[in-house]
Amino acid sequence: MDHGAVVFFPGNVINIRDMDDNRFLKFSAAFVVLFLTGVILKLARPVLFPFFLALFISYIIGPALEFLTRRKVPRPVALIVIVLVTFSLMYLLGAVFYSSGKAFAAELPGYTEQFQSLIKQLEASHFLGAKWNVANLLGNINVGKIASITMSALGPFFGFLSNLFLVLIFLIFILSGRGRLRGKVERSFTPHQAGRINEVVEKIDRQIQKYLAIKTVFCAINGLIVGIVLALFGVDFAIVFGFLAFLLNYIPNVGSTIATAVPIVIAFIQYGSVWRCLWILAIVVVLDNVVGNVLEPRFMGKGLGLSPLVVIFSLIAWGWLWGIPGMVLAVPIAAVIKIVCANVPSLRVIEVLMSK
Repeated sequence: MDHGAVVFFPGNVINIRDMDDNRFLKFSAAFVVLFLTGVILKLARPVLFPFFLALFISYIIGPALEFLTRRKVPRPVALIVIVLVTFSLMYLLGAVFYSSGKAFAAELPGYTEQFQSLIKQLEASHFLGAKWNVANLLGNINVGKIASITMSALGPFFGFLSNLFLVLIFLIFILSGRGRLRGKVERSFTPHQAGRINEVVEKIDRQIQKYLAIKTVFCAINGLIVGIVLALFGVDFAIVFGFLAFLLNYIPNVGSTIATAVPIVIAFIQYGSVWRCLWILAIVVVLDNVVGNVLEPRFMGKGLGLSPLVVIFSLIAWGWLWGIPGMVLAVPIAAVIKIVCANVPSLRVIEVLMSK
């Protein structure tokens, strides 16, 4: 077909080549914008990550601030109390986990010999009526290398502790500015337009706040369950694995699987007892399913239903941009984008594409 062809309609003349050129220009512009956005996010990570963290924390602690203001506590006083409590908890939890994580990484090389011995025992055994040939699969694993990887991961992951003051500053400004957008919109648009805009913005705000607050509460419950069960069975570094479970449960399915598998492997190395590990696994899996599949949906309501492909792509993209912290924030960011798109008619096609 001749790309310079002209198609005539009554009162209209359409040049097909111009249409193709317009589509190409739009695609090229979208690609350039996406590329530049990725470059900016990667280069501005030292500032943007604390900002995103402060933004998510503001949604999580927002209900507590509103509760205090409804109880006639002056807003500046309520803001100072909430921020100080949040700052103290973040610093305490981060410091405890970081010190425990360093101790865990330091102890890992000592597990190497015991790990190799257990592999040989398992290979020679007939557990569950089968002869296990695992030496070729696991015999070359060097736990010492795992220790160095763990240390290298812990450093950047909790590097935000050094920037905790920056998170605190962002959090103060975000919380102090909450509730002022409505008045600005009313002054900028006609009453009808302002009413519609404020309705959409408030709906998005409520949905994001509900998702992040409830998700954080149940991630914390999962972390407590893992930590308590491991501590009751005497597994080393139960605090570390409990905190990891809290963070990883923000990632659907994959996160909870990793959070369960890693301490089970450590328990097996520590005790050399398959049955003890099976008991730990059974208890953690049952409680995790009760919390994740029974309790959480009852409070969360209709799930966001993110596509598994969206989850995987988000993990890869944010992991490349911001490393391990980006992977933890990947799914919440995708959920927030989906909530926004669901409430803006022109963006609902994106919400549909992100759904299961």
